[in-house]
Amino acid sequence: YNGLSPKAATAKALEEVAGPVVAIAFVLASVFIPVAFFGGMMGILYKQFALTIAVSMGLSAFVALSLTPALCAMMLKPHDPNAHQGLLGRFFDKFNNWFEAKTESYGGTVAKLIGKAKLGVVFLVILIILTGALYKMVPTTFVPEEDQGYYVASVSLPEGTSLNRTEETVDKIAEAIGKQPGVARTLAISGYDILSSSTKSSAGSIFVGLEPWSERKTKETQIQSLVMQTMMNSAKFTEANVLAFNLPALPGLGMVGGFTMMVQDMTGHTDQELDDVTKKIVAAANKRPEITRTYSTFKINSPGYEFEVDREKVKNLGVSLNDVFNALQTNFGGLQVNDFNRFGRTYKVVMQADTQYRNEADLTRFLFVKSETGAMVPLDTLIKPKKNTAPAIINRFNAARSIQINGSPAPGYSSGQALAAMQEVANEVMPTGFKYEWSGQSREEQKAGNRTLIVFALAIVFVFLCLAALYESWSIPYAVLLCVPTGIFGALLAQYLRNFQNSIYMQIGLIMLVGLAAKNAILIVEFAKIRVDDGMDPVKAAIEAAKLRLRPIIMTSLAFIIGCIPLAIASGAGAGARTAMGNAVVGGMLMATVMGIFLIPVLFIIIEKITQKINNMFKGKK
Repeated sequence: YNGLSPKAATAKALEEVAGPVVAIAFVLASVFIPVAFFGGMMGILYKQFALTIAVSMGLSAFVALSLTPALCAMMLKPHDPNAHQGLLGRFFDKFNNWFEAKTESYGGTVAKLIGKAKLGVVFLVILIILTGALYKMVPTTFVPEEDQGYYVASVSLPEGTSLNRTEETVDKIAEAIGKQPGVARTLAISGYDILSSSTKSSAGSIFVGLEPWSERKTKETQIQSLVMQTMMNSAKFTEANVLAFNLPALPGLGMVGGFTMMVQDMTGHTDQELDDVTKKIVAAANKRPEITRTYSTFKINSPGYEFEVDREKVKNLGVSLNDVFNALQTNFGGLQVNDFNRFGRTYKVVMQADTQYRNEADLTRFLFVKSETGAMVPLDTLIKPKKNTAPAIINRFNAARSIQINGSPAPGYSSGQALAAMQEVANEVMPTGFKYEWSGQSREEQKAGNRTLIVFALAIVFVFLCLAALYESWSIPYAVLLCVPTGIFGALLAQYLRNFQNSIYMQIGLIMLVGLAAKNAILIVEFAKIRVDDGMDPVKAAIEAAKLRLRPIIMTSLAFIIGCIPLAIASGAGAGARTAMGNAVVGGMLMATVMGIFLIPVLFIIIEKITQKINNMFKGKK
């Protein structure tokens, strides 16, 4: 606005940009607010981003319409050509002259493309097809794996191994792991099986703490490499089976990384039959190229004792059968009998025989039960211990007896591909009467996979309705939203080129791109629409609007892209989530800007022509 005072120029500019500012703020808010009401873990993650972006965009729009104009009126000064004669001034003069020349050249290119609008439609169709192909090519996962600064190794010895022997072996393995490069410390726990979250004398767990991320720059000190080193180095301990694994990126979704499948017995099969089915699934899964290290910790041969009760003798002596079972349960297994409060905490009171009276089966001779006559009957005269083998732990999942299977995707494959392979294996191997369910992070990934397209469709619909309400037009939303595929294509292409996965963080980035790509279109379409409504030829209006808004589009897009580059190349704690989102947003915004500045004016003209034809048809009928 040459010749105007700073205050008048600010007021004039505010008249033109107030509409786009409000539209952009509402579009970015409308993209995220609907998905904030989704349930489950996916809904929790979406909600965090939705509320943050919606509130920040509201504040940004408020500042842009209130504080920014006031600052412009106060700080801007009338142009003085002699005020900037230094090196910096000459640089900006040359840059402005260069940019103006490029803007005129850009306007000429847009005019040529508008003359070939049909090719623009063909290009958009090809782009959408390529986007669909890329969507299928990019492997899927729920959330990317994270280097959390530690990992876990599970140690399993033969069933029935004493705790002393287990502790000795676990300590030796922990000492060997501690010598690996990048390992800072280890914590060994004997008698605890982290895979089944239970106590077993033949199992142990080793928590491996790593050096700070800043000190682990080499490939061999990255967590996946350290996990593989632990597996290979532990092979020399032939008396134990060692499994090392990274933990889930989201705490609370299982105890181990990879996938978790629960094989369920639905019709009352024996433990042996359930174990046989599980072994067949594990054997078949380990033959698939998508899967590595499929295993189950279920053992059916744990040595133990089965107590046979002489029911006739129990009846003849006048002893209650329940008293026999209660005596065994209380003395050998323990029984909670009360709670008490002290120091502001609640403590459980558990009654159980002392260790020296419950570590052997024949110690039942020291236990007595009372008969109906009040006589104390030795428990060993009523029961007979019998050696046998049985599962040490029996799990239930959704009230059905089940066995847990764990595994990891093979190098070069995603968790989504591993889950699909496991489903195929289970459907082929599993007989009638058994079924499988996913647990932990795998369950959330399956649920999220069915909702991704719903979330994206909701984002598009709400943006369309928002734009239609703001502009009281059904044509402008089409001109704006048809440029969105350029951003989605760029995001998927960036993920594919960097061998990243389609995770929930990438999907959040895609939804953000819907609003950001629409932002570029709004800046051009609204200015062109205003000029068309004032009587200007649509082609001339589109070219003028594109030239006028080229600089703001490039400026805002570059600012956003440069701001997200640190996310795309992040390392250290939480790098998986940051790179997944940052890479998608940078690639998508870059492509949406490069393609959008040429495609948006063409789409505006196409929509305007279609709208005029429809209006003329209705006028002719009237």
